[in-house]
Amino acid sequence: MSTYLSQVWKLLTNYVRGTRLEEMPKITSVETEATLPLPKNIKEPDKGVKFIQDNLPEYLLSEKLQKSLEKWTIARSGRTSKIDEKTLDRQPTGFGFRVCDRQMHEEIYDLLGNSALKPEIVNELMVFLITGQKICLEVLFLRLENFFCRWCQGEFIDATPEDNLPQKKMLQLAEKNIAIGLRQIDIYTGLNVLILLLELHRYAQGQEQLRQKITFYPSAKPNIDNFFTSQLLRIVNYSDALEIGNFSSIIGQFLKGGNFTGAYLGDANLTGVDFSGANLSRAYLGDANLTGVNFSRANLSSANLGDANLSGANLSGANLSGADLSSANLSGANLSGANLSRADLSRADLSCADLSRTNLTRADLNRADLSSTNLNSADLSNAILFGANLSDANLSSSNFSHADLCRGDLSGADLSHAILNGTNLSDTILFSTNLNSAILVAADLSYAKLNGAKLNNARLNGAMFLGADLSGVDLSWVILNDADLSGVILNDANLSGADLTDAILFGTDLSYANLNSANLTGSNLTGAILNGANLSHSNLSSAILGGADLSDANMEQMTWGQKQQWESVRGLETAVNVPEALKEELGLK
Repeated sequence: MSTYLSQVWKLLTNYVRGTRLEEMPKITSVETEATLPLPKNIKEPDKGVKFIQDNLPEYLLSEKLQKSLEKWTIARSGRTSKIDEKTLDRQPTGFGFRVCDRQMHEEIYDLLGNSALKPEIVNELMVFLITGQKICLEVLFLRLENFFCRWCQGEFIDATPEDNLPQKKMLQLAEKNIAIGLRQIDIYTGLNVLILLLELHRYAQGQEQLRQKITFYPSAKPNIDNFFTSQLLRIVNYSDALEIGNFSSIIGQFLKGGNFTGAYLGDANLTGVDFSGANLSRAYLGDANLTGVNFSRANLSSANLGDANLSGANLSGANLSGADLSSANLSGANLSGANLSRADLSRADLSCADLSRTNLTRADLNRADLSSTNLNSADLSNAILFGANLSDANLSSSNFSHADLCRGDLSGADLSHAILNGTNLSDTILFSTNLNSAILVAADLSYAKLNGAKLNNARLNGAMFLGADLSGVDLSWVILNDADLSGVILNDANLSGADLTDAILFGTDLSYANLNSANLTGSNLTGAILNGANLSHSNLSSAILGGADLSDANMEQMTWGQKQQWESVRGLETAVNVPEALKEELGLK
């Protein structure tokens, strides 16, 4: 018998070390075979396999768990305990309960130690807990939380052999021909308890009478000095030691609505998890892999997500006010309806992202990539977009009032009906940009490249165009009163029906421009070049024309003022369709 036991011990030692369990020698003793039946072959555990709970049918496992959860809340008196948190802290061994801490912890490892709980079982348990009248949820939460805190500290796996519950469970499973490693047992147990605590928290937060009593912090309570808590990150890394993505696949769907305030999750692998409705305010997620994560309606205010990978993430309706998203990868992310006010998105990749109806007031988007991004109806007032790439973006009906778009690339972008009052668009690229019906009151378009831009029906009154190139641009029916177009190149531009009253056109090149029916009343055309321009039906009343060049201009049915100064106007002798009254006034007959 002693020889056989030594063989068993050797096999178990090899198993713990991760070696393959070899075939047990055949035992001829009937007594030993009956005492300790062993398999012919125990295979090395596959870390990717989720083991079935002691081969029990799911309904039986659910029943066992329900009975145990109820039993753990029963006081010695036989009634459901109403013990409070202070009492529980004073009695760490579970004094006052029918099941003491030691027995409860052993039962937890026995029930939850060899597989991840399936969502169906979790749902059944929560229905049982919520509808049942015998279980005090507050007590159950406190006892499970007490176990979880001790598990996080490694108390159970670091215990001596006689008190090591994961090892005890492993040996029990080995007897049943179930091969599973020591770390797997400990990880599954802790993660399953974490699932139950997360579900209890989520339910309690929707119940006014439980909201203050059941509040769970998976990463520990935030430090009063605002330091980060790293407990959850250690759990993630510990879980993923078995297999990359292990934590996300087991816990990912249960994180919604959780409280992760101030949690440190830098560099964490959280691909595809569900943080919808969760509180991650002031959390650190820098450099984390958050690909495809669901952050919809989550609170990420003042969170740090710098350099994080959020490609394809769902951040719709999320609160990201004051968040750090600098250099983050948000390509293809859904940020519709999100609050990004005062957020730092400098150098972030937002290409092909959905930012429709997003609040980006005072956000920093310096040199961000917003190419092909949907910013329809977004609010970017007072935002910094210096050098940002907005090419081919959908910016229709968006608000860029007083935003800084200096040196930005908006080529091919749709800014129709957008509001750009007081916006800095100096030195921007606006090639083929659609500014139809846009409002650009007092906007600065100095040195902007507007070739091919569409400005039909746009409001540009008071705008500044110093050094801008508007050659060939369609400005028909555009409102440009009080605009500063000094020295601007407008040759071949279409300004038919445009309102240029009181506009400054000092030295402006309007050669061959179409000014048919344009209103130039009170405008300053000193030194302007209008050779070959179409001024038919235009109104130049009170316009200042000193030194203007009107050679070959079409002046058919043009309106002018009685006190108009024509003395220094050049090229009138070659102008065509000059009204007879004007010819007579100028003595050109």
